[in-house]
Amino acid sequence: LTGHISPVRGLAFSPRHPYLFSCGEDKMVKCWDLETNQVIRHYHGHLSGVFSLKIHPTLDLLVTGGRDACARVWDMRSKQQVHCLTGHDSTVGAILMKSVDPQIITGSYDATIKLWDLAAGKCRTTLTHHQKSVRALAQPSYENTFVSGAADVLKKWTGKEGRFIKNLNGHRAMVNGLALNDDGVLVSGGNDGSIRFWDYESGYCFQKSETIAQPGSLDAENGIFVTEFDQTGTRLLTGEADKTIKIWKQDEDASEVTDPIDLSGWRKQCVAESKMRY
Repeated sequence: LTGHISPVRGLAFSPRHPYLFSCGEDKMVKCWDLETNQVIRHYHGHLSGVFSLKIHPTLDLLVTGGRDACARVWDMRSKQQVHCLTGHDSTVGAILMKSVDPQIITGSYDATIKLWDLAAGKCRTTLTHHQKSVRALAQPSYENTFVSGAADVLKKWTGKEGRFIKNLNGHRAMVNGLALNDDGVLVSGGNDGSIRFWDYESGYCFQKSETIAQPGSLDAENGIFVTEFDQTGTRLLTGEADKTIKIWKQDEDASEVTDPIDLSGWRKQCVAESKMRY
């Protein structure tokens, strides 16, 4: 599908229509008809590159966020802008959409997360716990919580009022991608090629690994830009800096013997974190 004239930064499939939505650094938001592979709608309004895009789970609404520091809510059919959600001081790099309030959550490079009232188009809460830019957000399908990823730490929050629950420490680089499946496995991908697997309920990091650089690519290209689970939740897909998409599967030979859980170390880490302010 050709049509964008700059890097494409976001994609989203509509669950109810044969449509694919894309956004890019050329300020364009496009709607593609997958039956004809043609662009059928453009959404004009962003003043700079568009970095993130999400579709509402029940309503025909589209939310895009970009370098102009605002998130724009679009009517999918009429192409009209419903709301312009302003308040961030930098690029809106991550968006979540839910069917219950707050229906829109945005993460920005100004290190804040905002929870929005969709009906009023106003900010309900601003979360300022992060010290670095928020580049990834993820939420489970089975409970009203969400997790945010930044270069300093991953943080877990309640979904309704945005109350802080816990930190997930382990990355030493910028976190670009978060993915969460129905089994409660959270995967985070970093700029340095690191992949961390977490138990979402407890926050325990049960596996640390590095991506495998494509032969012939530079060491500096060993970064992960996006992580996503497939529909079954058993295959992990990563889009990486070495221009590859890698598909990962579960190790069928892994067991509690080959990959033991370090409970004593985990307990010490929990005690140390409980004494910290956040």
